[in-house]
Amino acid sequence: MFDPKVYQSRRNSLRSKFKNGILLFPGNMETAMNYKANTYHFRQDSCFLYYFGLNQPDLFGIIDIDKGEDSIFGNDIDIEDIIWMGNLPSIAERASLAGVTKTLPLANLATFLQHPDNKKRPIHFLNPYRGETIVQLQALLDKNPVQLKENSSKELAIVIAQMRSIKEDREIVEIEKVVDVAGIMHTTAMRMAMPGIIEREIAGIIEGIALSKGAGVSFPIIATMHGETLHNHHHGNSLKQNDLLIIDAGAESELGYASDITRTSPVGGTFTPQQKEIYELVLAANLAAIEMAKPGIFYKDVHLKAATVIAEGLKAIGLMKGNIQEAVQQGAHALFFPHGLGHMMGLDVHDMENIGENYVGYDNTIARSSQFGLAYLRLGKKLETGNVITDEPGIYFIPALIDLWQAEKKFTEFINYDALKAYRNFGGIRLEDDLLITNTGCRVLGKPIPKTVKEVEAIVGK
Repeated sequence: MFDPKVYQSRRNSLRSKFKNGILLFPGNMETAMNYKANTYHFRQDSCFLYYFGLNQPDLFGIIDIDKGEDSIFGNDIDIEDIIWMGNLPSIAERASLAGVTKTLPLANLATFLQHPDNKKRPIHFLNPYRGETIVQLQALLDKNPVQLKENSSKELAIVIAQMRSIKEDREIVEIEKVVDVAGIMHTTAMRMAMPGIIEREIAGIIEGIALSKGAGVSFPIIATMHGETLHNHHHGNSLKQNDLLIIDAGAESELGYASDITRTSPVGGTFTPQQKEIYELVLAANLAAIEMAKPGIFYKDVHLKAATVIAEGLKAIGLMKGNIQEAVQQGAHALFFPHGLGHMMGLDVHDMENIGENYVGYDNTIARSSQFGLAYLRLGKKLETGNVITDEPGIYFIPALIDLWQAEKKFTEFINYDALKAYRNFGGIRLEDDLLITNTGCRVLGKPIPKTVKEVEAIVGK
C-alpha cells in the first residue's frame, strides 16, 4: 500500500466535491469457482483500492461528508480463520494502513445505513457490476436490484472519473513496473514463436512470468495465430511456419495497477513480404499516434489520424481507393480497423470501465459516435497531463465482415474487394504501447519492447 496519508488525501479531495451525504464503497467478496471453499483469485474493487487501499474481501468503506469522518466496516478473524489462514491483522490494524481510525463490524452497516437520520441524507454509490454486490446493496439500501443502476450516483461516477484519470507520480511508478514485466512476457513469447509450439504453451509461460513478478495478468491473455478475431482467448492451435502470432497481454502490480501491451511476431522468425507490408502500416499508425498525442488534443482525432495513416497505406497497396479523407470520415477503413485506438489505463486495464465508460472517455465537449468502428473508441475526449492511455492500431482481414460488406455493396467506391481475395487468410496485425501524457506531448512507458520489423525478426526464435 501507499502511505496512509495518500488515501486520506484522496478521500478528503473526493469529500470536498460534495455538499452532504454518505459515499458508500463496497469492497468485493470472494467468489466461488465450483463450490464455496474453492474460490477464484480475489481481486478488490478498484475504487475501493483507490480510496481505502485494502486488498481483502468483505469490507465496506464509508466517507461521511457531513461528519467529516471515514469508516471501514468488516469482521475480525475467529479461531476457524486462524486454523486455516493463520493470524491476520485486525480490522483496526488494517484500517490504520489506510488512515482510517473508525472501524465497525460488518453487521452494523445495515443499521447505520437504515438509521432514520442517514436515510434522510443522500447515499451515493456506484453502479454495481458484480451479482453478489447487487444482492448486498439490495439488502443494505432496501432497493429493488433492477433499480440499483438508476439509483446509483452519476455525480459520484463523474467526480471519480475526473480524479482517477489524472495519475499521481506514485501511480506512474507502479504502472511502469508492470509495463517492464509485460516487456519480459512479450520478448519471451517472441522467442517461443516457432513452428510446432502450441499457443497455450506460450500463454502459460508468460502468465507464470506475471505471477512471479507481481499479482498476475491484468486481463486474460490473448495469444493467437488467428488475429482476425480481436479478443481470441482460445489457445489450442499449433503454430506453423509463416503464421502471425498476436500476443495481447499485460501484468498487474501488487497494488493493482495494470499494463497492456500487444506485439505481433512472425512464426519462424521472418515476415513474408505481404506480412511485412501490412506490419509497417500498423507501425506507422502507432508512431503517428505517439507523435500527435498531447494535452488539449481530442483522442478521437488521434484515432482518426491513425485510421487515415492505415487507409492511405492500404490505398498505396491497392486495397483501398478513392478520396481517403472521405473514406475515413464515412468509416470505410473500419473494414480493416474496426476498433478504437485506445483507452485509459490505471488500476483497471480498461480504467474505470465499471463506473461507466462514457464518464471516463467522453464528457460534455464530445459525444460517442454511433458509426461502426468509431463507436468502439473507449476514449474520445481531450487528453490531459497525467493521463495514461493505450495506443493500439491494427489491420485485420475478417472474412465474414468482408463477405457481408461486399454482399451489401458497401463502400465500393473506397474498397477494392477483388484485391482482398489474396488476403482472406492473412489474419491480423496489431501493436500496442502504453503512453503517459506529459506537459508537452507523451512518453512511451517502460523499457523499449521490440517493435520494428528488424527488432522483432532479430528476437523471434532466439
